[in-house]
Amino acid sequence: MENVSVKFLPLFVLGLALVVSLSVGMISRRQARSGYGVQFQSIGHASIGAAIASNWMSAASFLGIAGVFFVKGYFAFAYVLGWTGGYVLLLVLMGSQLRRFGKYTASDFVEARYESSLARVFSAIIAILITLIYCVAQYKGIGLIFGWIFGIDYTQSLVLGVVITIGYLVVAGAMGATRNQQMHYLVLIVSFVVPLAFISNKLGYGMSLPQFTYGRALLDLPPDTARDYLFPWTFGTAYEWIALSFTLMVGTAGLPHVLSRFYTVPNNRDARWGVVWGLFFIGLLYWSAPAFGAFAKVWQVRSGMELDAQSAYQLADLVVVKIAEWTGIPEILLSIIAVGGILAAMSTITGLLITGAGAFAYDIYYRLINPKATEQHLLQVAKAATLVLAGVILLVALNPPGLIAQITAIAFALAGNTLFPVFLLGIWWDRANKQGALAGMLIGTLITFSPLLFGNLIPGLRTILPPTSSALIGAPVVILSIIIVSLMTPPPPEALRRFLVEKVHSP
Repeated sequence: MENVSVKFLPLFVLGLALVVSLSVGMISRRQARSGYGVQFQSIGHASIGAAIASNWMSAASFLGIAGVFFVKGYFAFAYVLGWTGGYVLLLVLMGSQLRRFGKYTASDFVEARYESSLARVFSAIIAILITLIYCVAQYKGIGLIFGWIFGIDYTQSLVLGVVITIGYLVVAGAMGATRNQQMHYLVLIVSFVVPLAFISNKLGYGMSLPQFTYGRALLDLPPDTARDYLFPWTFGTAYEWIALSFTLMVGTAGLPHVLSRFYTVPNNRDARWGVVWGLFFIGLLYWSAPAFGAFAKVWQVRSGMELDAQSAYQLADLVVVKIAEWTGIPEILLSIIAVGGILAAMSTITGLLITGAGAFAYDIYYRLINPKATEQHLLQVAKAATLVLAGVILLVALNPPGLIAQITAIAFALAGNTLFPVFLLGIWWDRANKQGALAGMLIGTLITFSPLLFGNLIPGLRTILPPTSSALIGAPVVILSIIIVSLMTPPPPEALRRFLVEKVHSP
């Protein structure tokens, strides 16, 4: 402990940010809300887009993308293409249709569309698994930055960060975790973009639009480094790149907390234009992430820092903060970027824990264990489930299985292999039934976890089904499975099929 060195300005900025967030949360708890903690507000399309972007900006976006660019160069564009392309997929295939269906959560949709409580429970279990995996990545980001601020090891900083995050959630409540997302987006994007301009200037590339001019930095890399860094398949095959992009696209379209955005906007037009604006606001972040990775690589070359592959991976997820520290930008900007990473992770964790705990309380406990439970009792169950989920995630995050972006991609693979096919066919094929949906979710879950569980036992399995990219094969297999099983079993009721044609498919 004698080597502990606390960075006081980042700590002060973090404390200030948490006080402001808690104040918003306490105010929000006194305001009325409708079921599921959902607000129906008539706000502009740009505001809806900012809320979507805020809901999306996690540690994977704020820290992970730049880290993958730092170690894998061009290959990391698969993450950018996948995570933005997924919103285009939603816009074209499901956004307006989900809004017209009229249900407020993924589990609500599954039960109503397939008329099956068992399918609802299965989808809730999948939502909880997605929450667990997704939050592991966020925990890692919090642990790394808290360790940097307090000068303590990863385990200590992880526990400290988790305690503070859970404390925030308990004090602010569910609404405090989700309110004022437009303001939250503005804070995060400013904390990401403004320091980048100063980093670019410190390295001699000017302050204007480094998101578009970092190519000059890449040209300054030594030829051997530049060739590896810029060539598409240095760090992975073409199949792996395509599989990753596809998996992240369909996974985005299947994530419960992303889908919920389409249930809660005032009308279909707002749903469509909200996605367009959301893509623009998300793009501001993803245009900047490659620049962070490129500038870190340039600084590494200029400083003569020698990093083997393992050392580069250990550094990658903190490279956004480290490049700001290395280049010596003003400490207040360094503090802001570090706190921005913490806020992005905390916001995602609180939202996901609320989703996961709600899925357990309402979709599993109430449906299977105690159908006579009161609302107050279910609230207590949800609070207990939040703490249990937080503890389980903490245990896994003590030894994270990969980079932040890679861990997050596994959650997207699960969503893409399970919920995406169920939603896609549930909307566009009126013959899909509950037997098909249950079979599809079961097969998709097995496909997702097979390379993780049996990859070391079955030769070539991880090559065909990469853990982060299994939906390229998994999603089509699940879609085909749902079709086959549905055709072999009785069709859905005629009234439901008529509702899909007349209500959901009608513009």
